Amino acid sequence: MRTRPLTRAALPAAMTALGLTLVACGQNGSVAQDRTAAPAAAKVKDPLVATYDGGLYVLDATTLKVVQTIPLAGFNRVNPAGNGRHVMVSTATGFRVLDAVGAQLTKDEFAAPKPGHVVHHAGRTVLFSDGAGKAIVFDPRGLGNGLPQATTHTTRHPHHGVAIALANGELVVTHGTEEKRTGIQVLDKGGKEVARSEDCPGVHGEATAKDEAVLIGCENGALLYKDGKITKVRAPDEYGRIGNQAGHEESPIVLGDYKTDRDAELERPERISLIDTRTGGLRLVDLGTSYTFRSLGRGPHGEALVLGTDGALHVIDPERGRVTGKIKIMGEWREPLEWQQPRPTLHVRDHTAYVTDPGGRKVHAVDIEAGKVTTTAELPQAPNELTGA
Repeated sequence: MRTRPLTRAALPAAMTALGLTLVACGQNGSVAQDRTAAPAAAKVKDPLVATYDGGLYVLDATTLKVVQTIPLAGFNRVNPAGNGRHVMVSTATGFRVLDAVGAQLTKDEFAAPKPGHVVHHAGRTVLFSDGAGKAIVFDPRGLGNGLPQATTHTTRHPHHGVAIALANGELVVTHGTEEKRTGIQVLDKGGKEVARSEDCPGVHGEATAKDEAVLIGCENGALLYKDGKITKVRAPDEYGRIGNQAGHEESPIVLGDYKTDRDAELERPERISLIDTRTGGLRLVDLGTSYTFRSLGRGPHGEALVLGTDGALHVIDPERGRVTGKIKIMGEWREPLEWQQPRPTLHVRDHTAYVTDPGGRKVHAVDIEAGKVTTTAELPQAPNELTGA
């Protein structure tokens, strides 16, 4: 969700007001950077970034052709940095900055053991280090010539968590331990706790909807934070896990996954959840096909989009809770047991849905409103994750 960002001059004062720890660039070993390197010249106007086993591809979003191949060993993940130019690459040591427009992987890195979620909202980006239980908050417009100043909030225990900075200066952050995650807390500008809930076992994932309603997933539904109050959204099943969500700034309804088998080695769900942040109501929609955690997205008008294992993109009216269209993209596929293994991935930008097909080593561009594939390109190696700047 995009709102009016902080000005660069106002950033240090706003961060101090959060009551968080100020991290100067290059100090305390908290961040690594190269201030001598100037931003690279534009090499691709509208980039996409895909990971593969052994590196990254920078793609032209119009032609889908590979503009640059960047070798990078290890299992790497990619997320938008939030400034229209850069992508955060999660590596074994932290969050590294990729200049996607310049098609160049910089040496700048926010050091973070077990780098996890990346969330951009209200002009700020929050990185969460699972290994340290630390949220790193910064203005992404400061990327490009070294790292910008950042503030940090460290939770009581390291855990697989997530945090989001709101427009009013509040910070919503998960809490728990490596063994058990239980809920969220909300900190005001001064770092004081103003709201808390422990009623969210297995807390995971976030999304922001219209009017800055924040939804956090749980194993028995979700938590809704809105207008200074946390409300429990209960699942219709005793175990009804919502762990991945997709919101839209013009829609009050959040799209989420939905799983009910606590003991499954890998559950392949066929229902999705729709949570109305105006009422706290939860509706389930049967798709007739399974999907994965990389299958959820939102269209230009708030449409709920789900990439199914039947090879189609399912278009859902979130207000009515009905599937209104199916766009065939590829053949049927099956989710692998290991979550790190490649599977088709959905990334939406404006009116176009980009979809990877690892089995065919392809990437597709889909016109959502026209309901058809417009461009397809083959890649040298099977793509895994996909994002844009």
